[in-house]
Amino acid sequence: MFQELYRNRRVLVTGHTGFKGSWLALWLSRLGAHVVGYARAPETTPNHWELLGLDSCQSVLADLRDQSQLVQAFRDHQPEIVFHLAAQPLVRRSYREPHETFSTNVMGTLNVFEAAIASRSVRAIVCVTSDKVYENQESSDGYTETDRLGGSDPYSASKACTEILAACYNRSFFQQNQAAAGMLLATVRAGNVIGGGDWSEDRLIPDAVRAVVTEKSLGIRNPGSVRPWQHVLEPLSGYLSVGQRLLEGDVRSARAWNFGPELEGMVRVDDVIRRFQESWPSLRADIAPEEYAPPETKLLRLDSSLATKQLNWKPIWNWQTAVTRTAQWYEAFHESKEVKSTDDLDHFLEAAQRLNAGWVQ
Repeated sequence: MFQELYRNRRVLVTGHTGFKGSWLALWLSRLGAHVVGYARAPETTPNHWELLGLDSCQSVLADLRDQSQLVQAFRDHQPEIVFHLAAQPLVRRSYREPHETFSTNVMGTLNVFEAAIASRSVRAIVCVTSDKVYENQESSDGYTETDRLGGSDPYSASKACTEILAACYNRSFFQQNQAAAGMLLATVRAGNVIGGGDWSEDRLIPDAVRAVVTEKSLGIRNPGSVRPWQHVLEPLSGYLSVGQRLLEGDVRSARAWNFGPELEGMVRVDDVIRRFQESWPSLRADIAPEEYAPPETKLLRLDSSLATKQLNWKPIWNWQTAVTRTAQWYEAFHESKEVKSTDDLDHFLEAAQRLNAGWVQ
């Protein structure tokens, strides 16, 4: 798998205490990498990172905006590749905390790039942004990596700024400056990932889980909104594929990449909830539009054909499987405190082998 490239590799994951970062740390550990995480302490109780109990991973609990501490972490651990996931990731929170959002997502990323250059050990950076970096026209056509960037809310705009920052550093430093000679940088864009272990605020699946646990009805704000639903392991397989190419010195891979589901994965919110209820019937839901709610995107789809053609990447689970396994993860945790993340990863890898995914080598 990934040609054993990550085995014994020194890997730094920023944002490892978050939902997506914790899943990535789990997968990298399974691949035999020496993983160091850099992030603030988990925001929720429970949280996926602590539930995983990855004793093989080292953890630095600090803020990206503390440049001196970040530089010291790079010096201490000398990573060869960085997966940069740490961010303020919530759209609705970004309306309440725009300064926090921009300072973390933009200046925090700048600090990562500078620390990587100063360390001289880093050969590759995979910078995670979002599907919301595009100037959204509410079009059913998928956005390609060369489409115009934009952002009508602080979160989306901050991630578009991060893309511009990454492109700047690629041209100004990583591909030109001798201090960063041999370092390659790529950005990766995905959105609306689901899976066990997410307890974030203002997200559909965590809100559904909280409704079950508290024996309340889930209020669905926008039942007709269409989203690209995919399990968290889907884009992570893409991130790891890009990281492999960068470590192999493939300069053509130092660019932006989309990782989204196929067209059939574009599904209405109410359809997702009905599928969730099939696996966990305890969930009750009602249509409950929120008055004076901040605007949310109604339709957003990525075109992942570049990754399909050049990385031989493909989605593994359809949206129904993704929702079902997510519901089963939370039900098992709610009923018996069982953490089924490793089981989900094993089933995902088995499915990828059956489909001859490009990274299964």
